[in-house]
Amino acid sequence: MRRSAFIMTVSAMALFAAGHAAAQDATPLRIGQTVSGQLTAEDPSVDNENFGQFVYDTWSVQARDGQRLQVAMRSDAFDAYLEVYKDTDTGEAIAMDDDGLREGTNARARFTAERGTYIIRARTLAGLEGGDYTLEVIDRGQAPRAPRPTAIRLGDNVNGAISDRSPVEEDGQYGEYTYNGYSFRARQGERLAITLESEDFDPIVRVGRMGRNGAFEELAQNDDSGAGGLNSYLVFTAPANGEFVIRAAPLDGSTDGDYELGLAEGPPPLVARSIAVGETVEASLDAGDGGNAFGQRADAYSFTGTAGQRIVATMSSDAFDTYLELFSENSDENGGRYALDSDDDGAGEGTNSRLTYTIPSDGQYTIEARAFTGEGEGDYTLTFEEAAPLPAPVALGYGTTVQGEIVAGDPLDDESRGFDAYSFSGTAGNRIQLIMRSGDFDTYLQIGSPEGDFYAMASDDDGLGEGTDSRLNYVLPNDGEFIVRASPLSSDANGLYSLELLDRGPQPLPGSILVGATARGTLGEDDALAEDGSFYDAYKISVKAGDKLRLTMVSNEFDAFIDIGREDEAGVFTSVVSDDDSLSDTHAKIDWAVEEEGDYVIRARSFSSGQSGAYALTVEPKE
Repeated sequence: MRRSAFIMTVSAMALFAAGHAAAQDATPLRIGQTVSGQLTAEDPSVDNENFGQFVYDTWSVQARDGQRLQVAMRSDAFDAYLEVYKDTDTGEAIAMDDDGLREGTNARARFTAERGTYIIRARTLAGLEGGDYTLEVIDRGQAPRAPRPTAIRLGDNVNGAISDRSPVEEDGQYGEYTYNGYSFRARQGERLAITLESEDFDPIVRVGRMGRNGAFEELAQNDDSGAGGLNSYLVFTAPANGEFVIRAAPLDGSTDGDYELGLAEGPPPLVARSIAVGETVEASLDAGDGGNAFGQRADAYSFTGTAGQRIVATMSSDAFDTYLELFSENSDENGGRYALDSDDDGAGEGTNSRLTYTIPSDGQYTIEARAFTGEGEGDYTLTFEEAAPLPAPVALGYGTTVQGEIVAGDPLDDESRGFDAYSFSGTAGNRIQLIMRSGDFDTYLQIGSPEGDFYAMASDDDGLGEGTDSRLNYVLPNDGEFIVRASPLSSDANGLYSLELLDRGPQPLPGSILVGATARGTLGEDDALAEDGSFYDAYKISVKAGDKLRLTMVSNEFDAFIDIGREDEAGVFTSVVSDDDSLSDTHAKIDWAVEEEGDYVIRARSFSSGQSGAYALTVEPKE
């Protein structure tokens, strides 16, 4: 890294980044009040793995215990999104919504309050381009009294609608959910198929019974059927004689709309046959087969597993796209079976499946063999094998290059890729770099913890920028041992490779920059690493409220990215404002209207992992 050092006095905007806004930071809002606001690129922003970057404002509202509140956000300039938090905007949102107003892209979030302060995050669904909006909070009044469920009989298909008149369950996933109830009688062991379809909302169907205290006791639920799409299909087996209740509801808890509910005789149950290690089964799927919980035609195979046993199930067919799913029949916290793992095309090229899994505990397990979608039909072959225990990883030293080879007998990961495992010791905060090269296959690197089943904390495919070779840059989260898996990207590849481990030391300390000056630097492997593995140079700034600044970053060698934020005492960086291409396709620009005094850090970085080269960063006053 080469860069100039300057001293700078500027200002920064208020910090409302994820996990750091408290109630006193938010603008107060009264129930019944409608306010106007504006989102701009200078507002607080978050880089979210689901939505990408978005900007937001925060508002606070005081609520009474039991108040049913509705927050509505409208904008003609952007797709509105709402999140509601209790006390601060840390932790999980108690309510959230995208298009619940059913007025295009306007949002509506509903929740039942406890006494206290609630934080409303009014934001863009995605992106930094906002605009004008209005925000309104209203009291919805007392919840409608839950009516007696409407009777539905076997063979019925009924039409209904979720609306403001629908009853409300107060402890749903999103704080509450609206629903319509239907009752039916069933005999013990009777299998029933329940369908819930809607073009207006993503439906979820719940089945249960009413307890002595009048509370709904859920026994089963389904969101999306195995046939694809958002409609629900649930096969329910009555645990006893009696009356049961179906609740038809929107998945998000609040969206209104029409639906169709059906109650029919369920498909015959799956009858599992036993399968032994080393056995190969020639079988077929046909109309006489039983159905799984989604009503899909399937065959089931049971076996007794032992803790630490690695099983491999391979399913192939020329007639349909195969799919395998593994279930534990040992009671979970809900007293039933639960899915452990699944695979679609893990057997290599084509549509055949291979599922590799390490059994967690002694007990009974079931493999479900079926088609990936629809009513697949035809012959298939299922092979059930036991893989050898994973070999101990080989110690990997810093600054050394090892030669290895992926061969047919190597252990397989969950994607059926052969791999070699290595271990090394590291120090929290240090930057490590792994480089894997091969002339025989497309390389793939993963790093994880040695505790329990392997879980990849970071991975890389082509980060070296030299074709299909890998370079994984990673900041170690803690002291201790780490596991590296070196493998091909594809499950059907093998051959020779080399692997190198480098210790780049701790993150470099930030420099500084002066308003009106330009810092010229070079990003490279000795620089600091962002969370996504990209390189950056850091510049400290001490800021005052009221300043207006323009920051530009130009590079002819990589896609420039400016990120401004704060670091806490533990060194955790929280972005406040950032930009990628506002100056041009690959050059960045931020017009920064500073709102809050404090110490900030400018990260001059690349947009993508592994990019390097020279750049110029300029900070200047903006009139």
